[in-house]
Amino acid sequence: MNLKERFLQNCFLFTEDQNLIGDLWSEIENKYSEKGRHYHNLEHLENMFSELDAVKEEIENYPVLSFSVFYHDVIYDAASKSNEEKSAEFAAVRLKRLHVDSHFSQKVSEQILATKSHHLSENSDTNYLLDADLSILGKDSEVYFDYTKKIRKEYSIYPDLLYKPGRKKVLKHFLEQKDIFKTSIFKEKYEDIARKNIQIEIDGF
Repeated sequence: MNLKERFLQNCFLFTEDQNLIGDLWSEIENKYSEKGRHYHNLEHLENMFSELDAVKEEIENYPVLSFSVFYHDVIYDAASKSNEEKSAEFAAVRLKRLHVDSHFSQKVSEQILATKSHHLSENSDTNYLLDADLSILGKDSEVYFDYTKKIRKEYSIYPDLLYKPGRKKVLKHFLEQKDIFKTSIFKEKYEDIARKNIQIEIDGF
């Protein structure tokens, strides 16, 4: 299922207004296709859904999680420290247009905000979202280092003098966590490889 079909199916749970749904999808497509998005783009969403589809039986509320995936990086500015907050606000306004109930919308907002710190959540679905978001860290080295190059391009406004210490701090934060991945499935699949990839990247600075 492609991204557009996924989004349409999710929206059809709440409205049959195809013009509204079409507008909301076009908005998402345009946002994730903005110039400068080398990693946080539609391919990132596709990869996340691929990871989540594989554990779908473990997910309690897939419609909530799906909207969280679609909107979690909808606002992305490498120079901003409030992308997650802005993305959550953006999602809340759009879900209101779909007449989604407030409890559902609140869950989406909470999940999007959780992608800021990536701390273990009491909500199982949120942990799966976080793990899918970070799954790139545990891919084979070729995929991982392609990802690092894309991230560097997204932060091209910063010279190495600023970028490298900042990136190193982020990577060390991951290594200092007891577990990078929050769910047993992702932990078993990606934890060891992710730690190896991250350490190699740090050693290369």
